[in-house]
Amino acid sequence: MAIMFKKRYFIVAIGLILVVITMAHVLIFRKLSPLVVLEELYYIPIFLAALRFGLQGALLTYLFATLLYLPFFFGEWSLTYLDVVDRTLHLLFSGLFALIAGFLIDRERRQEKQAQQDRSLKGIGQAATAIVHDLKNPLITILGYAGRIRENKGDPVQAAGIIIESAETMQRIVGDVLDFAKPMQLSRNTEEVNTIVRKAVDYCRARAEEAGVTLTTELPEQSSCIDLDRVQVQRALVNFINNAVEASNSGQRVEVAVVPETDSLRIVIRDQGAGMDRETVEAAFKPFYTRKKGGTGLGMSIARKIIESHDGRITVDSHPGRGTTITVNLPIGTDMEDEREL
Repeated sequence: MAIMFKKRYFIVAIGLILVVITMAHVLIFRKLSPLVVLEELYYIPIFLAALRFGLQGALLTYLFATLLYLPFFFGEWSLTYLDVVDRTLHLLFSGLFALIAGFLIDRERRQEKQAQQDRSLKGIGQAATAIVHDLKNPLITILGYAGRIRENKGDPVQAAGIIIESAETMQRIVGDVLDFAKPMQLSRNTEEVNTIVRKAVDYCRARAEEAGVTLTTELPEQSSCIDLDRVQVQRALVNFINNAVEASNSGQRVEVAVVPETDSLRIVIRDQGAGMDRETVEAAFKPFYTRKKGGTGLGMSIARKIIESHDGRITVDSHPGRGTTITVNLPIGTDMEDEREL
């Protein structure tokens, strides 16, 4: 509906320009015939039509402009042979201009569309390659241990356990791909951010203890309430915290802090790990990019999708040897902010 309105608006604007230029001819040419510069103004609506509608729009506008211009071609203003030649050339050149401008703009659009299709196909190919690569390893494991069971080799219980584990890995990969591909659907409710952060940290605590990493939290005494999807935001935070734990060495610490601000709320996850160079930081949220063995490369992409669907944003500050800090900014609605102040 909005696109149709814009098209109609553009058509009306072009028509008004044509009428104004024609009226200028009527009012001025009666007294000052040498002011042929007005003829050149017809190039303006032709060019605008070419920009908006391509070759077809440019030619239609040219034909309409020609019809409006014909009275000046045959009327009392055609005083001399040179006047007729001048106006004939004007019609020819404006028609040629409409043809060339429309053709070039159409060609540019076709090339841009083709380039977009090529980029899309390239992205699909890269995604398919990454998915196949991630699925291949657990599939090989399943086939290998299924063959051992069939041949009565080894412990069948152990083999079955490995098969189940590999199948769960494949299920997780497929789930991540589906979550990344489908539109984000949120189930918003008024939630306490402190509670969400505590639960996210608790989910990651076992992995942190196993790695010898200390998890600490710094939460405000008065918890802020935000209208959000608790499950999805918690999922994004778990991803960030787990990444911080995996990037840390035994004996290091991962800090999770909540910092209320005037119209937003910051959740900061800071680790003391090896850090990342600029190239890795820029690629961190790209789909299927991962440096972890067995990772799908979609965790960070999905996490960003979750935060951005809440009108939030994520920033990453990392330097080699100095750790990484991920900051999640979530907006606080006016109603929620007033409730917090009360």
